[in-house]
Parts: sequence; structure tokens; C-alpha cells
Amino acid sequence: MTVPPLDLGPQTRVIALLAERVTDEQLGNTTPCPEYPVRNMLGHLLGLAAAFRDAGRKDLGATTDTPPTDSVPDIGPDWREELPKVLDELAEAWRDPAAWTGMTRAGGVDLPGEVAAAVAVDELVVHGWDLAVATGQPYDPDPAALRAAHDFLQASADDPSRDAIFGPIVPVPENAPLLDRALGLSGRKPGWTP
Repeated sequence: MTVPPLDLGPQTRVIALLAERVTDEQLGNTTPCPEYPVRNMLGHLLGLAAAFRDAGRKDLGATTDTPPTDSVPDIGPDWREELPKVLDELAEAWRDPAAWTGMTRAGGVDLPGEVAAAVAVDELVVHGWDLAVATGQPYDPDPAALRAAHDFLQASADDPSRDAIFGPIVPVPENAPLLDRALGLSGRKPGWTP
């Protein structure tokens, strides 16, 4: 493989722009993940960006070994500078074709590089929407990332163990926009409001 199948950069930029517009007053807003208000969703995005950056680099350690359910993530005082930096590093790590090959680890789970990339894209697309709707922002994910996230979620639709990760599938009409179909597959209601 000489060219990675997907550049994560356009979607990481979408997340960075959404985060940049979050006001301090919105940090306590409810998100579609009830246990994660906005500040914890931002903390989750920061943690997953670091974990999947290191998974792409095959730099395995604390960031890649910790399951996301071990604690509720939070942000520190420098999150506004730290999050865009780590998102850029995540995108850069997956521009290396070697990131997509062989085995790596994320969330304490060993998985093939290409699967880790698919999980990262899904997380960025779905949690980007979570952040946008929780803070009243329009959401326009990168089309290639959205397609990849939908395909990843669709491939796991019949897996009985998927509900432990995503939650039960929310039925969405087949002719609904691709984002709504992906959200339904992730266990979210596309029309969710705070």
C-alpha cells in the first residue's frame, strides 16, 4: 500500500472547528451520551485522538492500553490548545501507509491497523455530531469519513455483541441522509436535541 485509503485530516479539522466554537458556558450541556456532558465529550475526543494517534504510530503504551470505559474523561485548562494539536497528530499518523498494515492496539484491544483506522473514523464522525448538536452548531462531516463510518457501522449491524459498544440500532428510513443512517446504526436518534 503506497497511499492510505482515507485521509483523516478533513474530519479532524471538522472536530477542531466545532471545538473552537464551544463556549465555556456550554461545557456543562447535555450530549446524546447522557453520561458525557460537553466537557467530558471533549475529554473523550482528546483521549481517543491520542490513543488512535499512537495506534497509528504503533507506539503502544498507556494511551493505547486503557479501555475508554475505565473513567469518565475530562478536559484540563489547556484543552483549547491541546485538542487541535492532538487531532492534527492523529491525522498525520494515519497518512503513513504503514499505520494501516499489521497489528496495533487501541482501547486495550489488539486489532489490525485498517480496523483501528475504521474505529477512529467512526468515533470522529459520530462524536463530532454529538458535540455539534449539544452546542447548537451545524454539522457537515467529511463525506469520505462519513461513508467509511457508515460502512463500518453497517458491517457490524448483525453482530450480537455490538450493542455493548454502540447501543441498540435506532431504525432510520432507508432513504434518510447517510449521516442519519450512520447515527441510527450507532444507536443514536438523528433528531436528538438537548
